[in-house]
Amino acid sequence: MIDGATGSETDGAADGGAADAREPASASAVTDDDRATNVGEVVAVCVGTGGIPNHPVSSARVDANGLEGDKHRYHLHGGPSRAVCLLSEEDVRSLENDGVEVGGPGAFGENLLVRGLDRAALRPGDRLAVGDEVVIELCEVREPCNTLKPLDRRFPDLMIGRSGWVCSVVVAGTLTAGQRVWRVGSTSTE
Repeated sequence: MIDGATGSETDGAADGGAADAREPASASAVTDDDRATNVGEVVAVCVGTGGIPNHPVSSARVDANGLEGDKHRYHLHGGPSRAVCLLSEEDVRSLENDGVEVGGPGAFGENLLVRGLDRAALRPGDRLAVGDEVVIELCEVREPCNTLKPLDRRFPDLMIGRSGWVCSVVVAGTLTAGQRVWRVGSTSTE
């Protein structure tokens, strides 16, 4: 687990935290710059029964297979490297400014809607701590698909550069709206 106040790693055993076989992000990877520029918060946690939209829930357990209660859990949506879809509220607002009618959190099929992260600084391999337990790794920029076309005839092209990330789960736990989210390191060699 990652201590939300200090960014220090804890073992999670005292409170029943769970993790998969991969190592959690190292606390030594956290820099003052990361804390200053890459701190945000979870706006909504969303799950769906299939397709779009997803719907906000008060909280959800997440592990290497995705969010409990989400139809795309397990292999149905690309496997462990696509366990979580993360989208920024800033990108949603940008789409609204382009005339897209947004129905609320989960409208684009995201599992995590966040705000405040320096999106331009994020790269594949970056690890984000979410709350006190969860660590996710950004695997790749989400490729917008034709499933989004019913939302706006200009999709999926209009979402390019604003489609979010697909992520793997490094450390399992519970996601809740209002949790802090911040960069804790990267597996990338770039």
